[in-house]
Amino acid sequence: MIGCSASPERSVSPLPPPHRKALTVDTVVVAPSASVPVTLRKLYFLRFAFAAVWAALVFATADALGPLSTALLLVYPLFDVAAAVVDVRSARANGGPAAPLYANIAISSLTVLALALAATSGIPAVLRVWGAWAVTAGIVQLVAGAVRRRLGGQWPMIVSGAISTLAGLSFVSQAGAEDPSLSSLAGYAFLGGVFFLVSALRLGRGGRGSA
Repeated sequence: MIGCSASPERSVSPLPPPHRKALTVDTVVVAPSASVPVTLRKLYFLRFAFAAVWAALVFATADALGPLSTALLLVYPLFDVAAAVVDVRSARANGGPAAPLYANIAISSLTVLALALAATSGIPAVLRVWGAWAVTAGIVQLVAGAVRRRLGGQWPMIVSGAISTLAGLSFVSQAGAEDPSLSSLAGYAFLGGVFFLVSALRLGRGGRGSA
């Protein structure tokens, strides 16, 4: 009987475990774009300067509705439209809310036409149109400031919007006075410019915190 010798068992060494590379996940923190506060700050400074000059010129011609005062009345809402367009471009480029700004552009554009017609009727008609604009624009400004609070420096804009709404009602009331004047519009514009200045200064101190 032929014996069969068992072949020696080969020890199979286990394969080394695959080399596992540690996966590191880099967390990318995207900081809020600083271009929006910077743009707003420059725009607010410009609006303050414009309001101050405009108020001085209107105050000097407040007693009569002549060619110069009429031109000044039309320039103010036109400048507001231009400023809102700049603001919209900045907001859209950085994903910010732009709906209140579009509303402001539409309202101010209609106001230019309404003031041009009102100027042919006299100061009372101008005060009524300006009052209606101040009320609607004030509400829009209040809403815009509220939705942009994260940018900082918006509390003055919110307060200014509320004051504009109340001032608009007073303009409509002044239209029925015996001797109406445009001087109140000068004070209204200058006060609004001061609020823009305060907002610009607050943005300059760093608007990443709360407004």
